[in-house]
Amino acid sequence: MDQLVGPPVVSAEPALLPPRTPLHGRYSAVVPLRPEHWRSIYKHLGGEQNAWRWNYMPIEGFPSEEACETTIRAWAASEDPIYYAVLSGPASDAASEPAGILSYLSIVPSHRRIEIGWVILGDALKHTRAATEAFYLFMKHPFDDLGYWRVEWKANSLNGPSVAAAKRLGFTFEGVFRKHMIVKGRRRDTAWLSITDDEWDAVRRGFELWLDESNFDENGKQKRGLRECRES
Repeated sequence: MDQLVGPPVVSAEPALLPPRTPLHGRYSAVVPLRPEHWRSIYKHLGGEQNAWRWNYMPIEGFPSEEACETTIRAWAASEDPIYYAVLSGPASDAASEPAGILSYLSIVPSHRRIEIGWVILGDALKHTRAATEAFYLFMKHPFDDLGYWRVEWKANSLNGPSVAAAKRLGFTFEGVFRKHMIVKGRRRDTAWLSITDDEWDAVRRGFELWLDESNFDENGKQKRGLRECRES
């Protein structure tokens, strides 16, 4: 009796590890996190006024400058996750500074899968072209440069904004892992989402259409949303 075992792969060569190179765009840049970034990160993500941003994160955030400096120094040396700083503008703009964090984690080159996580952005990036472009650069790199077949996004299932953001970016909801983790003494059910290499061309085209200058009016307001661009 024949058994279904899945299609063979053309090449079993593993994907590449992210090489910690900066990713540059027109409106933003995503650069490897460095210890000296801590002051700007604290400015945008630290202190009591930003504690709410960390509600769904495994840590309490950066309650003090000392805590921020210590954490950023450790994160800059981490191998998995590999942390990056999201600049508030293009690297060529002297006013650009680290205002958010992204990371690659759960990196499994042998199975060609990688996750985007530790996503936390300050107000300087919220609802901006720079933020959307940063995600585009960060998603494009694994598919186009490193040979991954699957990019994942995971979130606390109660974190509606994170799940909605992933869907806007083109991730497909796959389901919920029930009682998946214990975070800060609370049970976490985890929503899983992904994009595969088969889907990437359409997702990339949507980003490129959305980011094009012609998609914005003289006041900088978008004419078509990202989902609309992707589905056009």
